[in-house]
Amino acid sequence: MARAPRELVGELVRNALELAQADGALPPIPPTEMHIERPKEREHGDYSCNVALRLASAVRMPPMDVASAIAQRILRTEPIADVDVAPPGFINLKLDSEWQRGQLLAVVEAGDQWGQTEVGSGHRVQVEFVSANPTGPLQVGNGRGAVLGDALASVLDAAGFEVEREYYINDAGAQIRLFGRTLFARYQQQFGREVPLPDGGYQGAYMIDLAARLKAESGERWLESSDDPPADFSERGLELMVEQIRDDLAMMRVEFNHWQRESALYGAADGRSTYDIAMNRLREGSFVIEKEGAVWFRAEDLGEDKDNVLIRSSGEPTYFASDVAYHYDKFLTRGFDTVIDVWGADHQGHVARTRAAVSAVGGDGEALEVLLYQLVHLRRGEERVRMSKRTGEIVTLRELIEEVGVDAARFFMLQRSADAQMDFDLEAAASADPRQNPASYVKYAHARCASVMRTASDAGLTASSDHLDLLAADQEFVLIGEILRLPELVEDMALKREPHHLTYYAQSLAQAFTQFYDTCRIVVPEEPQRSGARLTLTLAAQAALAAALRMLGVDAPDEM
Repeated sequence: MARAPRELVGELVRNALELAQADGALPPIPPTEMHIERPKEREHGDYSCNVALRLASAVRMPPMDVASAIAQRILRTEPIADVDVAPPGFINLKLDSEWQRGQLLAVVEAGDQWGQTEVGSGHRVQVEFVSANPTGPLQVGNGRGAVLGDALASVLDAAGFEVEREYYINDAGAQIRLFGRTLFARYQQQFGREVPLPDGGYQGAYMIDLAARLKAESGERWLESSDDPPADFSERGLELMVEQIRDDLAMMRVEFNHWQRESALYGAADGRSTYDIAMNRLREGSFVIEKEGAVWFRAEDLGEDKDNVLIRSSGEPTYFASDVAYHYDKFLTRGFDTVIDVWGADHQGHVARTRAAVSAVGGDGEALEVLLYQLVHLRRGEERVRMSKRTGEIVTLRELIEEVGVDAARFFMLQRSADAQMDFDLEAAASADPRQNPASYVKYAHARCASVMRTASDAGLTASSDHLDLLAADQEFVLIGEILRLPELVEDMALKREPHHLTYYAQSLAQAFTQFYDTCRIVVPEEPQRSGARLTLTLAAQAALAAALRMLGVDAPDEM
């Protein structure tokens, strides 16, 4: 696995800093954090380092003098060709052109696996996302959480983490009982009985569809039951709802390693359930108090200034109690090093208490990360879309996919950071015009790469590494730079939990290839050596595009 150029540059800068201290050019001070970044302007080099600015105050020297002392000691060896210093104290570094060209071979060999790093090697991470209550079909908002969680898991995997995707099925509690009662009423109505829905029951037409399926499957099997639905009736209804959720997520190309049922936390395989063990841990740590007939979680020593009910006065556990047991299972039973919960922004108030509970049961509360995402607003051009034209109800995820396609749905969902509200333009997403639809633009760039290679084959030309020195045009090096940027981007996205940068990268890479395609003749039978080099660059661009699209969960077509 090739090392990212930023990592190699950072290593050479650190070595030079240590040498400057050893020579007495800089006083010895504790190691400081340095940032190696790509300058906005290419004339400033390929990378820029701010370490001199960070050190200047501590060493009591002007930043330019600190930068010069370090820059003079940076070895001009691969991958660095040149180093200079710029006010107010930046160290600018230019990569060796021959080294950059040579990296294209590693990119071509890696194919759609290009960009992988080992920054997360040996670290087990669970990403739990979607986890919508199985009381209705997935909505568009759930789709944003699905794409965000899935793309993050893909990025973490590419960064070397051992990743597990999980869906938590809330199949216990009052909402599930209400779901069963509503479905039982709809089931009886299938046979002409005038049975009212329970107070607060689920009104959607999907409940009628589920009831019709139960009638088709089992006929009058449950008609003679009492007013309350039989347990096996409710369980079958829940299974059908979860089956629909699985199907909708499969349409979105989202698959999970594990589906965890809330009810399983209360099952006792060896006499004690996960829930019992977690509650005992809280009691042993003096984190439980009883008042007003209920059992409360009290964690003042862990920074929580508000008590939270664990067990109601009726003896029924709260959702929070289930969360405590669930996170005990994640950290203490299954042993994940880091757990990332992807939640809607309306759950923001639950974050602190859940972290406190993880610490209280013996886990590391700081190892629980919560990625909160904002709402999705649908619009069609300038018009806000609030209801489905077909059902008159809230637009479902399935309807969104059927209207715009899975590729556009996934790409558009990742065009904003999780903490930004999203306006999803249905017209733009459904358009095949690359000028309106960025997903189409990136896919078209990949297809164009494949088309170039077919054209070259018809002309008797092949990619070759024998004359890569002929790659010298500015646009060629802009494209090479974009291609080589992916590994460091993967590392940044993984460590910052920000997979949305993939969409920006994919568009920037597609634009760089398009400009290369427009300005550099690739297939020229009269110039087989130059064509061979440019075909190698085309293959590398295709590999990087395929890698970005793979992590996005978007198709990488060879034809469009």
